[in-house]
Amino acid sequence: MLGLKRIRLILLAIVGLICGGLFSLGNNVKAASNNVGYSVSAKLPSNQINKQNSFFDLRMNSNQTEKLQVRVFNVTNEDINVKTAIHTAWTSSAGTINYINEPKTYDPSLRYKMSDISKIQGKKTITIPAKSSRVVTAKVTVPKTNFNGVILGGWYFQRTDSKVTGTVKGSGNLKSQYSYVVGMKYTLGQVPNPSMSLGKVGAGLSNYHRGVIANIRNTTAVMIPNLKTNTTITNRDGGKVVQKAKQENVQMAPNTTYSYPMLYGETALEAGHYHLHMVVKNTDHEWVFDRDFTITKAQADKYNKNSVDNQGTNIWLLVGLGALAMLILVLLILLIIYLIRRKRRKDEEEEEK
Repeated sequence: MLGLKRIRLILLAIVGLICGGLFSLGNNVKAASNNVGYSVSAKLPSNQINKQNSFFDLRMNSNQTEKLQVRVFNVTNEDINVKTAIHTAWTSSAGTINYINEPKTYDPSLRYKMSDISKIQGKKTITIPAKSSRVVTAKVTVPKTNFNGVILGGWYFQRTDSKVTGTVKGSGNLKSQYSYVVGMKYTLGQVPNPSMSLGKVGAGLSNYHRGVIANIRNTTAVMIPNLKTNTTITNRDGGKVVQKAKQENVQMAPNTTYSYPMLYGETALEAGHYHLHMVVKNTDHEWVFDRDFTITKAQADKYNKNSVDNQGTNIWLLVGLGALAMLILVLLILLIIYLIRRKRRKDEEEEEK
């Protein structure tokens, strides 16, 4: 009987490992978020516009040079490594301002990149001793210019010595990334009134989801906050409304393009001639855009095939995973039955002796 109890404990342990594996990643992420181990603080200069802001909100002039500093604090009992970089702000496909990396392309209206006029002095990765701090310096060089408006970016800090928290097949190791961004906003001259235009409109993929993507351009050196969009797409061949989309709380960085995805979900893209009508507004301004566009059969076939919204692909993936889980369960049951029977035979043989 002792052997049977031991086998049952083994079975419970196996089941526990399976269940634990399903939830361990979420627990690791939660624990990691409470163990950052470092912090940053900007040393604000005298030309700070708003003293209440903890980021660099600076009044700058043509042909000005200045040194900016951020102190990085290590609150752990061991040395840590922190990587730092300065990025130019841009508008993501989610309608938010991104400071943590550089965009793949820049809007043609952008005259000055934050990453070009603000350069980190010294090494890009620094080692901070335990229970200590270090100052990182950047040199700002504003060219001689008649520029009026805002140059926006972020000073990015990321700890690089974090431990691996888990693995996912095909994705490499998962590492906890503890990062901070100190905003950098330079204002030169008089800030212009915002101006927007509509760029390219057409079928495409956004994060592997199919839809129509409209490029909304902020062509002025000023942030445009709290935008709402209301869009209708109709088929020009019959006048039928094929898609409606609304979005709120869109924030646009200066001189950037917002690739706004109007996703179709499980509805497949169809070749045809279409018309887009879009209203973009906030409390102070409103823009109305109209554009005819065409989806070719080749485009529709391509984006439908490559979209993760394809139901067939998802169903077969679930079927495959379910079959694999059932196979593992059956093998475990057969193994337990075999071990139990072998133990019983052994006990019977010992009793006959």
